Amino acid sequence: MSQLIPESIQNKYHNIIETLANYNETHQITTDIKLITWVVQRILLHLTMSIRGEFSYWYYFESMVKSQPSNMALSFIKPTTTPGFELENYTFQETYDIVLRLSSILVEEYGLQSGDVIGMDYTNKPMFVFLWFACWNLGVTPAFLNTNVFGEPLRHCLNTAEVSQFFVCTELSERVKEEEKEILARCQGVKVNYVDDEQLLHRILNENCSKYRESDDIRNKSNSTDYSTAALIFTSGTTGLPKPAIMSWRKAGFGASLYSYIVQINPQAIVYTSMPLYHSTASILGLCSTWLRGGCVALAVKFSVSTIWDQCCLSKATHLQYVGEVCRYLLNSKKHPLEREHSLKVAYGNGLRADVWAEFKDRFSIEHIGEFYASTESPFALTNFQSGDVGVGACRKYGSIINKILSYQQCLIKMDPEDSSQVYRNAAGFCEVVGSGENGELIMNLFFAANSKKMFQGYKNNTEESQSKVLRNVFRTGDAWFRSGDLLKKDHFDYWYFVDRLGDTFRWKSENVSTNEVELIISNAAHGSIEEVVVVGVRIPGYEGRAGYAVIKDKSASAEQHDMLLTQIYQSQELTNYSRPIFVKFVSKIKHTDNFKISKKSYKDEKFPAGVSGDEVIYWLDNSQRKYDILTENAWEDIINGKARI
Repeated sequence: MSQLIPESIQNKYHNIIETLANYNETHQITTDIKLITWVVQRILLHLTMSIRGEFSYWYYFESMVKSQPSNMALSFIKPTTTPGFELENYTFQETYDIVLRLSSILVEEYGLQSGDVIGMDYTNKPMFVFLWFACWNLGVTPAFLNTNVFGEPLRHCLNTAEVSQFFVCTELSERVKEEEKEILARCQGVKVNYVDDEQLLHRILNENCSKYRESDDIRNKSNSTDYSTAALIFTSGTTGLPKPAIMSWRKAGFGASLYSYIVQINPQAIVYTSMPLYHSTASILGLCSTWLRGGCVALAVKFSVSTIWDQCCLSKATHLQYVGEVCRYLLNSKKHPLEREHSLKVAYGNGLRADVWAEFKDRFSIEHIGEFYASTESPFALTNFQSGDVGVGACRKYGSIINKILSYQQCLIKMDPEDSSQVYRNAAGFCEVVGSGENGELIMNLFFAANSKKMFQGYKNNTEESQSKVLRNVFRTGDAWFRSGDLLKKDHFDYWYFVDRLGDTFRWKSENVSTNEVELIISNAAHGSIEEVVVVGVRIPGYEGRAGYAVIKDKSASAEQHDMLLTQIYQSQELTNYSRPIFVKFVSKIKHTDNFKISKKSYKDEKFPAGVSGDEVIYWLDNSQRKYDILTENAWEDIINGKARI
């Protein structure tokens, strides 16, 4: 037949096909259409469940139990008494039965009821999941507490979340008991429950415990909209003590399902996570996303460079959750015999830097990277499912159709050249979108401007901080947008890249650190011996985020006083392992601007190891010696070469 068609027409036909193929590859038309089709289907499902009043994730979980009861839901990678691990597996049906039995105990013995808020101070273990879902069965709101937080920050978390009962796991009970009197005295009405998790689980599995499923009418009273509170997850935010960010049912259900589709989770997927469940990365984008697709979560107690590949191989994981720092730790580690012998196809998370992205994929034989940008409180997220060489380093990568749709929802706006923490407004008083290659703050449209809580729920019991995240009259009078507090930039393909955080926060060890909070803790720990302290985040070559750097003006210049202050900072129980400053310098004067504000920028740009003059004394946190020591040239070289772990 082709012989009957003139060669010129055949060539023209092939040219058209090739042009369409190239256009499709460049603009990702096919990929966009598939994603849009799937999103429309999920919207229809979400609307159907909303009409029935089934806003809670609990109903998604129950539907998965009914449709595939024997599929594995949770595989706990349990350390053994001898070096090694064993799997503790639970199917969806087994998990459901345990949750119902635990619910019965919580109702009969602890008196929990719909509308309560409970605090959960739990490490990664199956009981974290069982207690969490028992809460969702009962219409109770769980508040996930960061296990590194105690002292005044812990009491603040319990009070702001309005916790009625505080459940503490075995591993953390001794630490909490030390401050129980303070908790009971300063957190009125809070009951502290120390749970022997192994004994409780043994009881549930071996005794004839009754099952309790809360009635839908009672459960749904406290879950009346899709933006009602599913869980409280604490975030440092921009200032002050931790704040309980509201995780809505919309994000736990619809948002998690969207992400699970993008990173290709299916019923055969096994998602390995060593990230802490008290963060939304592991709880919402890890477990909730996986269970919505019928997959299994392989849960590790904590991240370990030396054993992660043993655990991935043992669990037969297909997906690996990461934060950027984890990837760099692994790249800096010695070669492991199993680092390419696993079943992993996808690694997904946030903070993977472009300079190690390709090396990470190549060394560990991982085909796809699912990078995302989000915060616990933000109404939307950015995603990039990256394969091959296109889109390396981006946190948002879609095709032309979706980019056009998202232009009404997300944008990057110019910052004030005189004050980089403030947005730029033109003569008409409105903001302007940045061009390609320019840095701008990411903002997200809150379509219901008059009632922004429908899109952005903010922080519980903190109206001031919640409103500070809403920017109004942005492109027209009366509109409202969520401020991310982060700088991003886009390239000519409209791929977006994370640049840095605005304001006084910085990220270290995948945690947001409030400089104001650290400054206050250091001042209090010094018992009045400090005149002024400034804390900033500084960049270290080869490390993700920024490390804490405290510059202190004290009342004494003696070496003995400095040693005592350094010891107090190191031993402060108010500082977590990620908020404790890595570097400390003592000065006779803190630098200020002409309008008397502290000149933080000058300290952010510090020259290490001995300042611009080359003769300053800067101390560093030497964890191997468990103390602060003078930062020498050799110590600095060890830090940037990865020989000294900080």
